[in-house]
Amino acid sequence: MTSAPSIPAQHDFHKLRYLVVDDFENFRLSMRQMLRSFGVENIELVSNGSAAIQRCTYDHFDVVLCDYNLGEGKSGQHILEELRHKKLLKRTSLFLMVTAETSKEMVMGAREYQPDAYLTKPINRAMLEKRLGSLVDQRNALLPINREIDRENLPEAASLCLQAIPKQPRYKTWLMKTLADLYFQMGDFGHARKIYDEVLAQRDLSWARLGKARVLLAEQYLDEAVGELQSLIDSHPDFIEAYDTLADALARQGKPGQAQKILEKASELSPNALLRQRQLAQLATTNQDIDRATEAWRRTVQLGTHSIHDSADHHLALGSALADISEAETGSEAREQATEALQVLSRMEKRFADTPGAQTRSLLVRARVHAGQGQTDNAVACLQQAQTEIDPATVSAEVGLELGRTLFRLDRHKEAEALLGELAQRFEGQPEILQEIEALLDEPVGFKQKLQARALNREAIKAFEAGQLETAAVAFRQALEIVPTHAALNLNLVQVRMKQMAEGNRDPQLIAESRRCLTALDNLPEQHRQYRRLVTLRKKLDSLSHE
Repeated sequence: MTSAPSIPAQHDFHKLRYLVVDDFENFRLSMRQMLRSFGVENIELVSNGSAAIQRCTYDHFDVVLCDYNLGEGKSGQHILEELRHKKLLKRTSLFLMVTAETSKEMVMGAREYQPDAYLTKPINRAMLEKRLGSLVDQRNALLPINREIDRENLPEAASLCLQAIPKQPRYKTWLMKTLADLYFQMGDFGHARKIYDEVLAQRDLSWARLGKARVLLAEQYLDEAVGELQSLIDSHPDFIEAYDTLADALARQGKPGQAQKILEKASELSPNALLRQRQLAQLATTNQDIDRATEAWRRTVQLGTHSIHDSADHHLALGSALADISEAETGSEAREQATEALQVLSRMEKRFADTPGAQTRSLLVRARVHAGQGQTDNAVACLQQAQTEIDPATVSAEVGLELGRTLFRLDRHKEAEALLGELAQRFEGQPEILQEIEALLDEPVGFKQKLQARALNREAIKAFEAGQLETAAVAFRQALEIVPTHAALNLNLVQVRMKQMAEGNRDPQLIAESRRCLTALDNLPEQHRQYRRLVTLRKKLDSLSHE
């Protein structure tokens, strides 16, 4: 007669609630049988990601055992991502990723959302008991701390960490890391740095070096943070979190090009992280790297198929990038990109049918795609249809900016400027929106023309700094032929002419040209960052005119 399996009661397996997620019924049943042999009674089995999310929405589970590859639909990474995002998985719970796949790409992608452990198939009873037992023991020992963190009572959680450090030497590393992170979240950078330094004095741990760099970044020691992060990446090239923090630090230093390169490297290491792909796409767009932006937006949209982070904005951004790039190209390649843009927008319209403003913004992007391909009638029809759904007095910033871009593209400049002026007044307390309005007012042209104007601007500034005033003036004037209402370019040309006048050149054409530049900015909103400079130069020009 076979004796009953022993129940490892010391681990308290039987007190916990379990959720097993796997698309193969035999594996689900096998896991249930093993858990029952540990004395577990409360076990739920589901076969796909949607069912897992639904069960976790309405019930609390202490342990989730989830397969990575679930066939069609959400993967184990998607489930973990969504549970973290919706805060359906408490810190007091355990999430174990189960997989037969051990590729670097899978591990790096899943690690982004920090599963408590990986279990590699095939799994036997002894392996499960050993791995689960150590995790449950740690869970029980640290339960009071994690419970307070779940309650967002960070000061109490920090106090409990301090009390536990001398009593729980087995978990000292976890306690020190958690305590430093709690101090950081509470803004107590001094105490956080002290813990990181104390840890690093004993061992070279990557998480402590990253934590110290984040403290330096928070305290605005940008050069020191960048140096620490670059050194960390050199010694731990797979430590993906360091790349993200370094990109942030470089962007804060005003080095968006270098920040983009770092994110590109991170995306190569871990290609399945949607949020990083989105950040790369946004940064490449800012850097006017339209090819990389399009590629990153395309990847973002692909990764969003089963992700909680999927958004109409991603599809619209991809459509807009494809519209820009198709306009800059010619021939069959341009037509292919325009076709792809329209297909992306069609899929978005179905997927986000109930998202406010998404259908209207899609029509506006469609109008620009058609305009770029010379299909003026289709472009105007899309614009008119969109305008019937827009109230200028209450339009959102997102829809308003999209409308402004489209009006400029269809050469309706006065309408666009009036609209953006109204938006600037309505959103004057929101710097990010004002920055987008300014950029659109300054460069209301296609991607190719923006690059030409910026190259001429750089050439003009270089000539001005070298004292070659007339060469600078010619280059500024050429740039203004492309973007005639660009505030900085107009004011730059005025400053060149005024310097020539200050050096004794009294040609009346200098004053006349300066006045034309200032008149071109008559509709510049007061909220524009160049507005004060405009007012100052007007006064100076008036005084020079009366001398």
